[in-house]
Amino acid sequence: MTPAELSRTVLRAVRRAVDGGELRVEVPARAVVTPPGPGGVGDYATPIALKLARPAGRPPMSVAEILRTHLAQAPGVRDVAVTPPGFLNITLADTSPVAEILRTGPRYGHADAPTGETVHLHAPHELRAVVVMDALARVLRSQGARVRTSCESRPAPEWTSLGVEIDEYGAVGEVNVRPVPAPLPHLDLGRDATRWALLHPALHDHPRLTPDHLAQRETNPLFRVRYAHARTRALTRNAAALGFTSSPAHPDPRPPGVEGPPPGVPATPAPEAPLAAPLATHAPGVEGPPPGALATSALGSPLAAPLAPKAPGVEGPRPGAPATSIPGAPLAASAPEAALATPLAASAPGAEAHPAGPPGTPTPPTPHPLETLLADHPRILTTTATHHTPHRLTHHLLAIADTLLPLLPYTLPTGEEKPEATHRTRLALAEAAGAVLAGGLTLLGIDAPEHL
Repeated sequence: MTPAELSRTVLRAVRRAVDGGELRVEVPARAVVTPPGPGGVGDYATPIALKLARPAGRPPMSVAEILRTHLAQAPGVRDVAVTPPGFLNITLADTSPVAEILRTGPRYGHADAPTGETVHLHAPHELRAVVVMDALARVLRSQGARVRTSCESRPAPEWTSLGVEIDEYGAVGEVNVRPVPAPLPHLDLGRDATRWALLHPALHDHPRLTPDHLAQRETNPLFRVRYAHARTRALTRNAAALGFTSSPAHPDPRPPGVEGPPPGVPATPAPEAPLAAPLATHAPGVEGPPPGALATSALGSPLAAPLAPKAPGVEGPRPGAPATSIPGAPLAASAPEAALATPLAASAPGAEAHPAGPPGTPTPPTPHPLETLLADHPRILTTTATHHTPHRLTHHLLAIADTLLPLLPYTLPTGEEKPEATHRTRLALAEAAGAVLAGGLTLLGIDAPEHL
């Protein structure tokens, strides 16, 4: 459930209380939901009871208790607690975002309808300010706002090649987009690299328009994000060549008791099904990075070439498995089986769970760190729009990419493996991450390549 959806859920709870005669108030047009502050619990908190207490003629805690009863019955809400002086603290149900992301695609986290909010962004005649304003306008529109942009004077012609769109020039208005100015670039970095270089640093930091933003290596954050997206698209194509697709909600689509391969999976694997050799040799129909690509990368060679099989009785990671992880991706150092235990637990029946509590206490499955990042994407978009901080979105996309990359080599079957439920679940997680990366890059005005 996104913050916008939760806000509407809170308003529906108010409406039910009013219709039932429990509250005599006018239903507000908007309900504010934010992460809980000190002393709060759960995923989100709302001060709606404090707002309604005076017109209702009741103490805030009394109003909150009335709303808590209705809100706790809403789909997607697991628990609602009331804390002084009248905050409603909401805990959402433990659900994986993968199925929702695959349904909505790159629009995951966008508002379902216009909110009626109108925002006017006005920038000085400066390169970075204009690019930041354009990115903010894109994010604000994704959250349902109506945005009008203006600049003190018409931008230079080379600025428009960066994809900047401005509604008015010379319009009178207070400048409300004023980042630290960028130095004039000494060379043309192109649209994508220039926009990333201007948007990735915080607005109070100095940007660097240097050639390292063009480097096709892991030290370049933009490359890691775009490469991760391109690899998820290649995984989808490779899986189709093997005759299977992703399945986030039902790892095995066969009815209970029905034997044989799942629908879409051939009964006899095609000769080219083993991917260990094709990935290294670029066999027809199977994509992958060129031989030797990222050979010196600290990602570990699994992104450039297949892992060698382990010898019988040998413990530990396979030869070529990464010894260390990218920052933000602690799973890269573990063996493939350990690295993939958590994503399977997030969606497969009978998966590993938290330590058991008292008898009869349900134990929700442990979410994979990547799922946690994906579930946080709607909040990141809302925060970026509210605080006018596009760098929050770039850092969020980078965290997703760095958590995703170590998992990609273990998504598809290798060697003599056949496509199974675990592979469909892993593919669904990768495809969901790719959709979020594509949507985030698009909001930043940066291309999300199918091939890289």
